Amino acid sequence: MAGALTDVLGEVLVAADGEEVAVSALAARGVSLVGLYFGCSLGGPCAQLGASLAAFYGRFRGEAAAAGGQRLEIVFVSAEQEQQQWQEAVRAMPWLALPFADKHRKLKLWNKYRVSNIPSLIFIDAATGKVVCRNGLLVIRDDPEGLEFPWGPKPFSEVVAGPLLRNNGQTLDSSALEGSHVGVYFSAHWCPPCRSLTRVLVESYRKIKEAGQKFEILFVSADRSEDSFKQYFSEMPWVAVPYADEARRSRLNRLYGIQGIPTLIVLDSKGDVITRQGRVEVLNDIECREFPWHPKPVLELTDSNAVQLNEGPCLVLFVDSEDDGESEAAKQLIQPIAEKIIAKYKAKEEEAPLLFFVAGEDDMTDSLRDYTNLPEAAPLLTILDMSARAKYVMDVEEITPEIVEAFVSDFLADKLKPEPI
Repeated sequence: MAGALTDVLGEVLVAADGEEVAVSALAARGVSLVGLYFGCSLGGPCAQLGASLAAFYGRFRGEAAAAGGQRLEIVFVSAEQEQQQWQEAVRAMPWLALPFADKHRKLKLWNKYRVSNIPSLIFIDAATGKVVCRNGLLVIRDDPEGLEFPWGPKPFSEVVAGPLLRNNGQTLDSSALEGSHVGVYFSAHWCPPCRSLTRVLVESYRKIKEAGQKFEILFVSADRSEDSFKQYFSEMPWVAVPYADEARRSRLNRLYGIQGIPTLIVLDSKGDVITRQGRVEVLNDIECREFPWHPKPVLELTDSNAVQLNEGPCLVLFVDSEDDGESEAAKQLIQPIAEKIIAKYKAKEEEAPLLFFVAGEDDMTDSLRDYTNLPEAAPLLTILDMSARAKYVMDVEEITPEIVEAFVSDFLADKLKPEPI
């Protein structure tokens, strides 16, 4: 266990009293699950979570005292910028914390687990370091007594089991989804981007069905009332989880670690995830020619997929041409490296630590260059880490596969010096 956890957390953590605790010592305590709590000491949602998480954690501590073993440990990964604020926050917490000085590891954790907002709580297996549950906030709400510990993922067919609705009031069993590709659509009427996507998605759904593909969309509402749900659902030609079935809606959110809406998760006919970026795929492929949207190792940067730049470090190769031929040649150049990285991490059941893009010449790319203060040179090889506000730049006359591979390897080995964005 110690090896996997030290890879994730480092050698030591800090307790509320300031004492250092060796990560390797967690095994002796019987810890089998670690919750990574990404948050801060400020008021609002983090303060609310802190109170409920303390009560939740206290139940496991009480159990540990009675049974002589502790199944769960929480580790605070702070967003604090000031050490005094961090110290005050840690002193008030009954669990452990990542050391304030270990800022590089903190950023790596935020990127590794694609944390886009706080508070976030992600449960990982203490023996393997692999993610067990991405949305621990819902675990605390739905299972406050910890009866379902360790909250591991279940098959889609099991989580979704039960009656589904059509907007005419007709019901059907979830088994009707078997054998079809399924788009699990997390959305709400109060969310303007959701309503915009729904209009496009209705047309995409129609085109895919007319092409004879076995495809269904399952609406999982985040509406604030049943009336809003009914109004919004009336615009949709697909099926939905009944609004009253809050437990099932919550379990689906937990299953896919939903942190924001709209989100469209596309599943294959066996219920396995094809892509979590269904929103981007639908907007980029209006004619649905590439359905069911298997992920591409290298993407051409566009207005609709630029949002992915905020999800973690991204390799972006800028090319000095509006010619599709040059963009395609750039994709072919970096694709073998991207495929190699993706395959390596897929074998470990982890997400790749980099996304790969080629950027041509357009207003969006110009804006990105301006925002990140990049030179006008092209070709220009970069890695952009928006969450860390850092960039890594390789400005050479000719970009070769060897240069790209060395650049990526050095980045993953922490050998590159970042420049501020």
